[in-house]
Parts: sequence; structure tokens; C-alpha cells
Amino acid sequence: MNGIQARFRLDWPGFSLDVDLDLPARGVSALFGHSGSGKTTLLRCIAGLERAPQGRLTVNGEVWQDDGYWLPTHQRPLGYVFQEASLFPHLTVMGNLRYGLRRNSGPQCVSLDHAIELLGIGHLLARKPDQLSGGERQRVGMARALALSPRLLLMDEPLAALDLKRKQEILPYLERLHRELDIPVVYVSHAPDEVARLADHIVVMEAGRAVATGPLTDTLARLDLPIQLGEDAGVVLDAVVAERDAAWHLARVEFPGGSLWVRDGGHALGQAVRVRILARDVSIALQRTSHTSIQNCLSAVVDEIADDHHPALSLIRLKVGRSPVLARLTRKAAVGLGLLPGLPVWAQIKAVALIG
Repeated sequence: MNGIQARFRLDWPGFSLDVDLDLPARGVSALFGHSGSGKTTLLRCIAGLERAPQGRLTVNGEVWQDDGYWLPTHQRPLGYVFQEASLFPHLTVMGNLRYGLRRNSGPQCVSLDHAIELLGIGHLLARKPDQLSGGERQRVGMARALALSPRLLLMDEPLAALDLKRKQEILPYLERLHRELDIPVVYVSHAPDEVARLADHIVVMEAGRAVATGPLTDTLARLDLPIQLGEDAGVVLDAVVAERDAAWHLARVEFPGGSLWVRDGGHALGQAVRVRILARDVSIALQRTSHTSIQNCLSAVVDEIADDHHPALSLIRLKVGRSPVLARLTRKAAVGLGLLPGLPVWAQIKAVALIG
């Protein structure tokens, strides 16, 4: 059976973990939630660093834990990237990478040279850890994890200790791992922007429970999403670059149901990209108008209406073709427009973020 089946029950004073998950066999599955929700505890259970007496774990059909059976962490073919890279200070970068190879007795699905190239650390191999920036140390830590040729890669908030500049430097390398490696990744984060950019599947954690799980686009578009995203509520759509307007430095991207003009990020025609549309950047009109600065105006249908986190606000899910889009309006505006499920409207999208 392909994929990751993880069932764990763990009771501590003041906290309990109780999850039963079925995660896909490839791509990035994000464990998302506030601090203390159980994300890292769940990741440690998968790694075998935390032993849940009541648990079962299979990875692509291979049993790692079950009643009466326990595969020790050092025998699990996984790579683990922590918040801090924890490199050996007395070894060079290459020395740290080669040290990790001692654990790898099986066939290499990712060669050391490939890991070095993927993470862009070839020019750092002779340096000691104290000569590296925080982002460089994390890239070395990721390369070390890949050099183990893991069948599962676990990442515990690898960007949490980095400032915004270093975080922006390392995200493209994470995206490249996502594109080029056929290794399932379980990625812990409490940052909506990271999840939107990297994840294919999301597990929303709260108080030790998985309160929502599913494909990223479908799950983020749920109006009953238990965790309040506030200003970060919105959707992520997979799209393809269809046209570029060099004169205005814009690109048109197509998604199932429509297309959007975005700032040109230099992507090639036909390249797959992701766009993120926040609910706060979407307004609704009953008729299309050309007398506006908003360039993206899409035909849509009201799908569902729900109360938002503040009593003055409503959250509306629209369907643009097959794709969901969220809009945040005041309840007064929603009532004034007579919004009801099934009503055809125009979605005016004020801002679109091209995120990958």
C-alpha cells in the first residue's frame, strides 16, 4: 500500500496526541498549526524519536511500527532536518556530509554529489560551520539528510530560526527538492506563506488532533477550517504561464476556470506556477465594469457563505470554473448585494501573489 499511514495515541500530563492519517506517497505534506498543537510530537513519532505505545506506521507498504513491532530510529530509512542544523563544529562541510554517509548502507537514490548540487553548496565544502550563514547551515543540514538516501524526509520548521532575507534565499532550494526528488516529505510549519508555497497536502493540527486534512487547495478553501487564518485566509491555485507582456512586465497565467495577470517573474511559457489569492484582496460585483483599476475580473458563482472571525465580516467561497476563490466582505455588503449560493457574480481580484 503506497503512502504513509500513521496512527498514534500518546498521553502526557496536560497533552494528548491522537491522530489517524493517510498521507500521499509523493510530494510535500505539511503539518500546520499553532505552537503546541502537536506538530513536532507527531513528526517525532514518525521518526521513532518518540515512542507512542498505541501506534501503527507504514511507509509505502513497509511496516515501521505496529503492535509488538518497533523499528528503531537508526534503522528507519529517513532523513530529518531540524530547526537548527546541528553540524559538527570541528568538521568541514564536506566532513559533515561524509559523516552522515556512514549510516547509509543501502543503495543511494540521491548521490552526495547530487545533494550538493541540489542545495547549491559546492562552494562551501571546505568551510567550517562557524563560517556559514544560518541559511547556508540549513542547506548543509538538508544535503546531509538527503545523502542518507531516505525513503522519507522529515523537516521540522527548517526556516523558523532564519530572518526574512535568509528565508527567501532558501525557499527556492526547497522548491527544487520538491520538483526534482521523488521522496515524500512531511514538513512542519506554522507559517501560512511557507505552506502555500511548498505543500501539496495539508494536515491542520489543533490540541493534538488532526482537525482537517486533504489536498492544499481544497482544504484552504474550506469555510469551516477549524484553525483561524485571519488575514492569511485565501486559496492557492496551480497554474501555467500562458502569455507574457514585455511592455508592461506582466504575465498571464491560466488555471482551471480562468486566467490572471500577474507581475512577470521571468517564468518560461508553459511553466507550471502557483498563485496565492488572499480573501482580503477579492471584492464582488454583480455586474462587470471596465471603469476600474482592477485588472483581474473573473466570472464566478457564489458557492457558500459563512460568518468570519469578526461579527462584522462574512467569508464567501466562489467557484471560478472548477477553482475555488475566497472573498472577505462586511456582512452589510454581502446582504446589500443579495449574495446567495448559486448567484452569478464577478470576482474582482486586487492582488495576486506568484509564489512558485
